[in-house]
Amino acid sequence: MSSNVALEENEQALALLKADADKILQLIKVQMDNLTMPQCPLYEEVLDTQMFGLSREINFAVRLNLIKEETGKEIMENLERELSALHEAAQAQKS
Repeated sequence: MSSNVALEENEQALALLKADADKILQLIKVQMDNLTMPQCPLYEEVLDTQMFGLSREINFAVRLNLIKEETGKEIMENLERELSALHEAAQAQKS
């Protein structure tokens, strides 16, 4: 495999993982706005399931050497920070 093809695959894998992280964030935004409170078990279950799925995707991409482990950790940490900020903003609005 040429290095250009490998680089394109790596970039595509990274883009897909970031898109999946964005989908989780959007799903949680919609759920917080329309459906349930963050203390609701449904909210927690959806969040836990989605985060677990993303972590497995990242692990798989790392094992295939499509992304570095550090990059995968950054994706998860960024998503966790964004979700935390979203949760804090929602709590502040409800107070």
